Amino acid sequence: MSNLSGFIKRLRDIMRNDAGINGDAQRIEQIVWMLFLKVYDAKESDWEMNEDDYTSIIPDDCRWTNWAYDDRTGVALTGDALLNFVNNTLFPTLKSLPVTRETPIKKAIVQTTFQDANNYMKDGVLLRQVINIIDDIDFGDYNESHAFGEIYETILKELQSAGSSGEFYTPRAVTDFMAKMIEPNIGETMADLACGTGGFITSWLKELHKKVETIADEEAYSSSIYGIEKKQFPYMLAITNMLLHDLDVPQIFHDNTLLRDVLDYTDDDKFDVILMNPPYGGAEKADVKSHFPADLASSETADLFMSVIMYRLKENGRAAVILPDGFLFGTDNAKINIKKKLLKEFNLHTVIRMPSSVFSPYTSITTNILFFDKTGETKETWVYRLDMPEGYKNFSKTKPMKLDHFEPVISWWKNRVEIIEDGFDKAKKYMRADLEEKYAYNLDLCGYPHEEEIILPPHDLIQQYQEERASLNAEIDRVLEEIENLLGGKIE
Repeated sequence: MSNLSGFIKRLRDIMRNDAGINGDAQRIEQIVWMLFLKVYDAKESDWEMNEDDYTSIIPDDCRWTNWAYDDRTGVALTGDALLNFVNNTLFPTLKSLPVTRETPIKKAIVQTTFQDANNYMKDGVLLRQVINIIDDIDFGDYNESHAFGEIYETILKELQSAGSSGEFYTPRAVTDFMAKMIEPNIGETMADLACGTGGFITSWLKELHKKVETIADEEAYSSSIYGIEKKQFPYMLAITNMLLHDLDVPQIFHDNTLLRDVLDYTDDDKFDVILMNPPYGGAEKADVKSHFPADLASSETADLFMSVIMYRLKENGRAAVILPDGFLFGTDNAKINIKKKLLKEFNLHTVIRMPSSVFSPYTSITTNILFFDKTGETKETWVYRLDMPEGYKNFSKTKPMKLDHFEPVISWWKNRVEIIEDGFDKAKKYMRADLEEKYAYNLDLCGYPHEEEIILPPHDLIQQYQEERASLNAEIDRVLEEIENLLGGKIE
């Protein structure tokens, strides 16, 4: 393709004229299932060349090359004939591919990828135009394939402005920073248990690849990752992302992490490293909470993921997890018990407070990165406040956070000192006893003293108020319970 830089714009311009496409979220989903088939077709060509007995799980008439390729002789499917094939042959076939426990992952991913996928386009002529643009990409050309990897990043960034789909995207600067500080090693396994589009996994792979020196290292590198994603669309994006990164057998599964009893996990289910930005703000039902011990059975999605992380981290394993402020200051029973477990059974060595607009434009909720390992109980915890870089009032879609903006943290990381600015703590060491007794498990420390009031979008504002109300209600309930106990029992 001669103009990769205009790839998305060209596709968007065509799709705007199709009555079946409603908004960017559907537009991106439409592009992605076609991209997957194009990328998968290129991979199958390699597998057929390198494996004597390779046979495709996709019937011949549904393989990309055999229906999508247009030699410009007028023979290629288009119009109603193309729509009929896609809607009534291609999708039903791929959704019902025979997959068993014995099916290799690189074949099974086709069926799982198309399980809940949709063709939204209703104009077969426009669909042909879109297919031709995608088919022009030459994944056999190293330079073009590499360039497309960057274009794919653009597609992932588009999720930020594609309605609710934005929940799946964590800024690359953040995932790269976390992978860098976790210091991957050859032979380690890394997991993201709500992996979205695979951002943490690709950052891990990028950092780990620096240490690959031998064929054995390459094999360990390729088998080092594990991901789970609940929702179909980001799962499809993640699988395509892995294929683009030359992971022929991506260990990424379309599943819900929260639907398994945490007490059932064995050593085989645990990982050396966990990197995550768990979904937060959601309220889980009783059937989900039933998979957790009663004292950890929170309704808040992020809390439940924190519990899962603690149960799935190996001895001497390391974790870096993004959590909202509500987790730090929350005082409901489940949050307190999770934090007790974290401090007692794990070493919570660092908390990085991030500016409120890191996840702009789709949310202004303030988040934090918790770094901890399973090397013993917490003795001390460092809290570091990352301030907005000079010249920035806030981050935005046009001025996103960059890895360079983490440089103050990176410089401080291995030479830790307490920092006070304008009379307020910017970096401070807290002993575990103080976190438990003096602060009563409130980790909301080294905050932003001069932060200007930000007017949040309605959804974020509601969520913030709900978090604060839940925390206050829990604190009131705790105090009332203490009073009632002093009075000799529950007051009717």
